[in-house]
Amino acid sequence: MPSAPSDDAQRLTELEIKASYTEDLLDQLNLVIYRQQQEIDALARTVALLRQQMPEAGSGAGERNLRDELPPHY
Repeated sequence: MPSAPSDDAQRLTELEIKASYTEDLLDQLNLVIYRQQQEIDALARTVALLRQQMPEAGSGAGERNLRDELPPHY
């Protein structure tokens, strides 16, 4: 039994609505991914700067004595 033309039109309309929602969701997800990548890039730059600021391991200035870090006792 063939479906009525109005049933086909209604099904097509529902599919168009679902496609529209799917496109909107995809756009939102792409924006989230873009923002996350920007944040990852910024964090990577920060880590690189912090690594540059760290004293070199093995240099005399970079070595610390644990006794120097103990609080004084009165």
